Amino acid sequence: MNKEYQEIKVTITEEEAQQTIERVARFIAERHLGSAGILFLESMRPLHGIGAQAMYFVLPFAEVLFDSQKYQNFALMLENEEYLKQLITRIDELDEEINRERRLAARLKRKRRRNQFRAFMRKIFKIKDKNAE
Repeated sequence: MNKEYQEIKVTITEEEAQQTIERVARFIAERHLGSAGILFLESMRPLHGIGAQAMYFVLPFAEVLFDSQKYQNFALMLENEEYLKQLITRIDELDEEINRERRLAARLKRKRRRNQFRAFMRKIFKIKDKNAE
């Protein structure tokens, strides 16, 4: 474990923040955790500063598991409420974009099942189809 000591960052550029927002939002949306992620971030919003400082507190331990620069970028991003709002918006957009086809397929499947059930009930009770007349 001959890692070099890395400086603690105190500022984040707009470009780094946007890259972190995109990366985190895509990670959450691709795993179908958009609703849970938005709920967590919205509930954390009043305490975003404290949460970011807590992340810095566990930074020495987190460096074992995570890349230090990415971890610090995420903590810096959470300190700024504007970036937190952008993250929530981006998660919502990506969740809708990624899961649109899956939701459409589920809707069609429900419609088919409903029509099959209605056809079955018409067959059992020998009800004439209104559309056939």
